[in-house]
Amino acid sequence: MGKLNPKQVENLTEPGTYEDGDGLRLVVKTTGRKSWVFRFQLAGRRREMGMGGYPEMGLKAVRLAVAAQRALLATGVDPMVARDAERERQREAQRIKESKRITFEVMATEYRGAHGGSWSEKWRTGWLRKLELYVFPVIGKLAVSEIDTERVLRVLQPIWAAKTRTADEVRGQIEQVLDAAKARRLRDGDNPARWRGHLENLLSKAEKKKARKRQHFSAMSWQDVPGLMTTLAVHESRTAVAARLLILAGARAQMVRFAAWDEFDLVAGIWSLPAERMKMRQAFDIPLAPEVVELLQGLPRIEGSPYLFPGQGKTGVMHANAIRNLLHGLGHGDVTRHGFRSSFRDWANERTHYSREVCELALAHDERGQTEAAYSRSDFFEKRRALMADWALFITTPSAANVIQGDFKRA
Repeated sequence: MGKLNPKQVENLTEPGTYEDGDGLRLVVKTTGRKSWVFRFQLAGRRREMGMGGYPEMGLKAVRLAVAAQRALLATGVDPMVARDAERERQREAQRIKESKRITFEVMATEYRGAHGGSWSEKWRTGWLRKLELYVFPVIGKLAVSEIDTERVLRVLQPIWAAKTRTADEVRGQIEQVLDAAKARRLRDGDNPARWRGHLENLLSKAEKKKARKRQHFSAMSWQDVPGLMTTLAVHESRTAVAARLLILAGARAQMVRFAAWDEFDLVAGIWSLPAERMKMRQAFDIPLAPEVVELLQGLPRIEGSPYLFPGQGKTGVMHANAIRNLLHGLGHGDVTRHGFRSSFRDWANERTHYSREVCELALAHDERGQTEAAYSRSDFFEKRRALMADWALFITTPSAANVIQGDFKRA
């Protein structure tokens, strides 16, 4: 029989601790707030466990709850550990319930909202449009937790042969969205849209290689790049500096447009790009040749902007077509920005002895298989540094096209 009765509990206002017996006590604070505490001893240690507040937890209810805790104690179970486990079980149940409510379409829209701020308007629109055309009709209304390999294949197989490049881009988008869902604990296990070690075993790799070959970017002959660099060097515009950085670093246009000062260590000669800025969503370090460091050291910073090449639009960076328009204005309307990566690759093939791995990694292409990459963890940074230094020396040397690589050395 307890020492307290319901009327007493209701009328107690004096701050203090009031025993009910068998470890149960009512604590009255100076604020008037009342709460229940269960005191017990386990393995020689005295513990106190909160049992809730009054009047939310009445006297009868709290006595029943304490009786249940004593029953656990009798079996050697710590009531507080059991309570924490129950709370975790309830949280997990809630997470599962939530995961069934959040569909792929909702998650994709949230992903675009979270990451699309650094994308161009054209890229944001195209990113969502591909999902609307190919993904949402098949798995858009499914919970992210329900999407498995079979469902991903239902999206990709109908378009893999006819539209392989688009299908691979869609696959990458699905992978990104499902990775985000896993980060929010809305799904478990491996990503069913992963290519290496997974979908590469289920979809034709030959089609993917053919799609890469079909994608052709008009490129300037590598022999002509030094002449263009000479022209750009005397062109007094920030866009010309951006074009020179693009060519010197073998970078993609988006990498240059959104280049921020805090990504560059000009002392160490490294351009560190975070994963979200890379096509393959993996952080990547680009070694900077002395010519690049000198170029950027001479580029003034614009107050109020974190970018090397700021602009007036919504993105805060230079216009997407700025470099292209500059090239067209210089009489190179047949050359694309991306094509300079091909110019670099052709030069590396024909005029250097660097391995294919090093040359591909210089362009942030890692074509090693999953097993090979696991054992060869090197990103060949120092070898890439030497390669990019040779490229920079070649394209900034007057009449370099007439000199066979290796016949001239850096002073």
